[in-house]
Amino acid sequence: MSSSGGHWIVVEENANPSSDYFVLPFLNAQGLEVERVGFADLPPRERLRGAHVLFVRYIPAAWRRLISACRDALAGVHFFMDDDLLRWSSFARMPLRYQWKLLRLSRRHRHWLRAVNAQLLVSTPYLQQRYNDWQPQLLAPQVPVALLPLLKREDAGQSTEEMITLFYHGSASHGADLKWLRPVVERVLAADARLVFEVIGNASVNRLFRGLPRVHVLHPMKWGAYQALLRRPGRCIGLAPLLDSPFNRARAHTKFLDITLAGAVGVYAAGPVYGSVVRHEQNGLLLPMAEDAWVEGILRLAADTQWRQALLSEARLCL
Repeated sequence: MSSSGGHWIVVEENANPSSDYFVLPFLNAQGLEVERVGFADLPPRERLRGAHVLFVRYIPAAWRRLISACRDALAGVHFFMDDDLLRWSSFARMPLRYQWKLLRLSRRHRHWLRAVNAQLLVSTPYLQQRYNDWQPQLLAPQVPVALLPLLKREDAGQSTEEMITLFYHGSASHGADLKWLRPVVERVLAADARLVFEVIGNASVNRLFRGLPRVHVLHPMKWGAYQALLRRPGRCIGLAPLLDSPFNRARAHTKFLDITLAGAVGVYAAGPVYGSVVRHEQNGLLLPMAEDAWVEGILRLAADTQWRQALLSEARLCL
């Protein structure tokens, strides 16, 4: 994508990590005039003249109709995705509700994006290669300016109380990863009474971990609320499992940013997603998706506060 100036309109469902980690840092670095709008914030056609419109992950029907009606007046149309949203085979095994959302707001617009000559922006080399015929622009994740102070938090990575908080913060698309993680959590909670596990999820996640001691299930939240959650200190070990699936292969390493910003050290799935940024036992643990390896790694981190702090210091240098 050229760094042409003009007015840029970023269309997003809500404030979200895709915009804050990828899109806005990229546009702001070029000194562009950026306006963030929601699905319902349809501008008059005259305001679109000479503008660039950038859709983040999703394309609402009303915006599609508006763009189609005045495409010739626009300087450009752009679509950013940080998951493989345009191929049914990539998300066919996701929860049905999530499948429907992706079909309705992303996948069904693939041919329309071609028709309006949209420029594709992606988050990973995997997606860049998968859609190489689109000549996509690769964007690297960056820490939002508002969260940079978290990297200087003095108590990060340490347990300020007797308990040690272990956490996994995933979305509905991580259901299979979470099920894989359940026996790991059960074993580490049984092995170390200081460990507490925090997870974000709905009623099904609550049922999954029912019966385990010291598990806190937080309701899913908007991106702004999650940023506030990251600002609250006390988390020590973050988990980022990743089973090998078509959808997971397209993921970016944003969990590394989340975990580090939370002031914690991460245990990450070995492979190209996290292998591009995590150096095993230097700025985190990079482990195969083997239950015994994760149990051992988590317990080693829990037992050594100084080691956790050293790993965190190295992780912060990557942000």
